[in-house]
Amino acid sequence: MNLIAWAILGIVAGAIAKLLYPGNQGGGILSTMILGIIGAFLGGSVVTLVTTGTIALATFPGIPGLVVAILGAMIAIFLWGLVTGSAA
Repeated sequence: MNLIAWAILGIVAGAIAKLLYPGNQGGGILSTMILGIIGAFLGGSVVTLVTTGTIALATFPGIPGLVVAILGAMIAIFLWGLVTGSAA
């Protein structure tokens, strides 16, 4: 269930992160969803690693989970910009 929760949260976080991230990232709704989901997984894994010392997906309820997912999605957008050469 955690996987589905992070995927849904990632879609929302990807859209919000794309709005907040400066510059023009390009891509459409599909790339936003994919980067948002990757970012949510990335953010959730990092927070779980820092708090528990293990790598696992954990769902953080409410606003903290959304903030973690948005920050992870912004990191994913930044890394994708570096890979594709379109960094802002």
